[in-house]
Amino acid sequence: MPHTLLISDLHLCPTRPHINQLFERFVKDIAPGAEALYILGDFFEYWAGDDDLAEPFHVWVTELLAELAGKGVRIFVMHGNRDFLMGPPFMQAAHATFITDPTQIDLHGTPTLLMHGDTLCTDDVEYQKFRLMVRAPQYQQMVLAKPLAERKALIEALRKKSEEEKAYKSEAIMDVNAEAVAAALRTHGYPRLIHGHTHRPGRHSHEVDGKLCERWVLPDWYEQGGYLRCDANGCEAHSVS
Repeated sequence: MPHTLLISDLHLCPTRPHINQLFERFVKDIAPGAEALYILGDFFEYWAGDDDLAEPFHVWVTELLAELAGKGVRIFVMHGNRDFLMGPPFMQAAHATFITDPTQIDLHGTPTLLMHGDTLCTDDVEYQKFRLMVRAPQYQQMVLAKPLAERKALIEALRKKSEEEKAYKSEAIMDVNAEAVAAALRTHGYPRLIHGHTHRPGRHSHEVDGKLCERWVLPDWYEQGGYLRCDANGCEAHSVS
């Protein structure tokens, strides 16, 4: 049956060989049977800019995706909060198409809203302020004007600060806000919603304005891999281990 696969929060990097092996197996053994693959953000642990494409690990990843695209699988990539500096050169190397956050599609007959998910976490006020700053074109131009090594050092410092701040935040603050979810579903006509970011995988039901909507949260790839498989009969979560 024609189907689509969706993944997010892989946080790929050279220092996690086990997850890299799982990703390679997913791309070579599982994904070729799909019509399309959607990567909904945080594909990499971080992305310092497309001038880092020649780094051997990045070459390996983009070649895997290009090989998958060569088998007829359409690949779509959305920015996450770790890799929003990916641009046209990356998409070209990976033979992928960039999609904005949010994007609504017809997923095998069901209207489906795709998001990374961080904009739904409105209770985390400090993060939303940070997100607004780093997504500003002027900020990104300023960062990309720095030498690559300096950029990587800056990103590492920001990541360290973020991890330290998380230790003082409750899990509820870092999860989605129910009203933000309802607003997104209402704005887009009460579709199915699929997103990542929160690292709390599962299926949720939401009643919004008397309409029942389903929300799928994609798994992260910290301990093992995982993906969502959707076809005309619905969606089903699968693991890669």
